[in-house]
Amino acid sequence: MEPEIRITRRPTRQIMVGKVPVGGDAPIAVQSMTNTETCDVDATVAQIRRLEDAGADIVRVSVPSMDAADAFGRIRQQVNVPLVADIHYDYKIALRVAELGVDCLRINPGNIGREDRIRAVIQAARDHGIPIRIGVNAGSLEKELQRKYGEPCSDALVESALRHVEILDRHDFQDFKVSVKASNVFMTVQAYRKLSAQIEQPLHLGVTEAGVFRSGTVKSSVAMGMLLMEGIGDTIRVSLAADPVEEVRVGFDILKSLNLRKKGVNIIACPSCSRQNFDVIATVNALEARLEDINESVDLAVIGCLVNGPGEAREVDVGLTGGTPNNLSYVDGEKSHHIRAEELVDELERMVRDKVKRMRDDEQAGVILRSQD
Repeated sequence: MEPEIRITRRPTRQIMVGKVPVGGDAPIAVQSMTNTETCDVDATVAQIRRLEDAGADIVRVSVPSMDAADAFGRIRQQVNVPLVADIHYDYKIALRVAELGVDCLRINPGNIGREDRIRAVIQAARDHGIPIRIGVNAGSLEKELQRKYGEPCSDALVESALRHVEILDRHDFQDFKVSVKASNVFMTVQAYRKLSAQIEQPLHLGVTEAGVFRSGTVKSSVAMGMLLMEGIGDTIRVSLAADPVEEVRVGFDILKSLNLRKKGVNIIACPSCSRQNFDVIATVNALEARLEDINESVDLAVIGCLVNGPGEAREVDVGLTGGTPNNLSYVDGEKSHHIRAEELVDELERMVRDKVKRMRDDEQAGVILRSQD
C-alpha cells in the first residue's frame, strides 16, 4: 500500500468553546445548528441531544430575541454539548446569554452598533471567558462593500472579515474564530485561502446555504475537502436543508475520508455488479443504520465478489468477500468463517460489535496498566 499522506495543519491560536479546544493541534471539531424554534425549549433540547448522540462537538442555536435568550438559558441547563448563540444587532441579547452560560458568541461586531455597545459585548465575553465567532456571509455583506465590489466576491468577504477583526484587535480581544462563507464553492475556497494568510485565529469552514442533502453534501465536500487538504480549517459545519443530524454525519465522513478524525464505522463497499453473490446495497444500507451508535473507529469492508474482495477484506478490521456457495469473512486481516447470504447483516453486525468490545477491553486494560506504573 502507498504510505499514508499526512495533512499539515495551518498553525493557529487555540481557543476554548466550552470544553472543546478549537485550533492549535486540537482535532477539527464538527458543528451543527438547531432548526427548531428556540423558545420551544423541549423541542430544542431534544434536537440538541440527538446531535450529541450523532457526535456533534459544538451546536449553534439562533437567539433572535430576549425571550429566546431566556429560553436559551433553560436549554443550556439541560444539555452537555458546548452551545454557540447566534446573535445579530441587539447587543443586549449577547449580554444576557453571556450571563446564562453560553460557550461562544456568534456575532459580527460591526452590526452591533455604537462603540459603547461593542465594548460592552467584548467585555462580557472577556469577563465570562467566552470566545467570539465572526461570521461573514456573502448574502449579508455590508452595503458599502456591495457598492465597492459590485457583487459578492472573495475579496469582499475577506475585507468584511478583517474589518470585524480590527474591531476586536482594537479592544485587545484575541479569543475568536472566523468564517467567510458563500454558497459558491470557488468563492468560498478563495476567501478562506486569502484570510488564512492574514490572521492567526482558527477558521470555521462551511459552504453557506449549500442546498438539499445530496447537492449540499457534494458542494460542502468539494469546498471543505480542498481547504482541509491544504491544512486550512479548525471547525466545520455542513449546511444542509435536511435534518441537522445528517450535517454531523456528513461532517465526520468528510474528516474520516482525509484521516483527520476517526469516529464510527467506516464502511468500504463495492458499487455492486452482476458478479455479486449477495445484495451488496441492501446489506450495507442495513449495516449503516444498525451501527450508527458506535463511536469507535472500525473499518468494515463489504465486497460482493472474489475479484477485489480478498484484497479489501485483508486490510480492514472486519471484512467480507462474496463467494459461492457461501461468503467468506475476515477479522483483522485473517480468514474467519463462511456466512450464508441470508445471515449477512446479523452476523456482520455481531462481528463488528465483538471487535468494538475487544477494543474497549484493550483500552481498559491499558488504563489499568498505566495507573499501576
